[in-house]
Amino acid sequence: MHVEYPAGVPQIVEITALTSAGMPEPFTVASILTQTRVDGWLAAGLLIVAACYLYGVHRLRLRGDSWPIARTIFFLGPGLGSIALVTLSGIGAYDTTMVSVHMVQHMVLGMVAPIFLALGAPVTLALRTLPVRPRRVLLAGVHSRVAKVIAFPLVAFGIFVANPFVLYFTGLYEVTLRTPWLHEAMHAHFIATGCLFFWPLLGLDPLPGRWPHPGRALLMLLSVPFHTILGLTIMQQTVLLGGDYYPSLGLSWLDPAADQQLAGGILWAGGEVVSVTMLGVLVAQWMRHSEREARRIDRQLDREEEAAQRENAATPLPAQAPEYDQRATAIPRGER
Repeated sequence: MHVEYPAGVPQIVEITALTSAGMPEPFTVASILTQTRVDGWLAAGLLIVAACYLYGVHRLRLRGDSWPIARTIFFLGPGLGSIALVTLSGIGAYDTTMVSVHMVQHMVLGMVAPIFLALGAPVTLALRTLPVRPRRVLLAGVHSRVAKVIAFPLVAFGIFVANPFVLYFTGLYEVTLRTPWLHEAMHAHFIATGCLFFWPLLGLDPLPGRWPHPGRALLMLLSVPFHTILGLTIMQQTVLLGGDYYPSLGLSWLDPAADQQLAGGILWAGGEVVSVTMLGVLVAQWMRHSEREARRIDRQLDREEEAAQRENAATPLPAQAPEYDQRATAIPRGER
């Protein structure tokens, strides 16, 4: 049955009807499985990226080169796998229904997945397996002026920190909720900004803007308070994120204000856990780098010492003066 609505009402009412009809039940853990939809361009894109990565590893092995199995696991498992979990499962199905679910999705796409994608070192893999011409194109892009600017740690840090404040406190978030294609672009933006921030910090791929380990750890430490401030601000804010979008859904089992407080707590706690964990990873990398550098210096000193010893052994000794024979030159007692 078709119902005519007054001007300005159809969009909200139709969204309410579609959302309530599609997801009438409250979000539960079981919803992650029951609402899973492995279709669309996103699933195809993830499969293509995974296939390209595995093909690169296969090519390396065919020519006798090795590739750390841990990198493959990181890239495919918590890297691409976490993106699929929060976009293709019930989490993705409810991300426009509950702001708390959206915040879980935000944390995974912007912080968790980029870290593990960086640990997979896909740029290094591509440089080792691509033909000459595509490899040159990739190198030119990596070392271009644009890449050097946006990947500079302070610039990437500013983009990473400012993004959520711009999204949630300017009305842009409500626009993404009502515009499907813009909502998908927001997901891609989360991943891109996360990669832009974390990849130079981890330093596995040959990207521009790499800082020494103390600078990386300091930059990661500075990012911790921003998630705390953002999470607490969302928890204490009386104005709903998304404007009247969530109340307009008319879901009897959802309290948008309480759900927003939960979302702020997720952002606060999740941001601190990920940031502190990442800080620990950077400190561990710093310590391993210091140990490797110390061993390198020791080996260099050993080589220099061995070279000096060989040089001394090859140099002939100077002629010794004849010993002074005291008996032959002794002055008789009577002549003293």
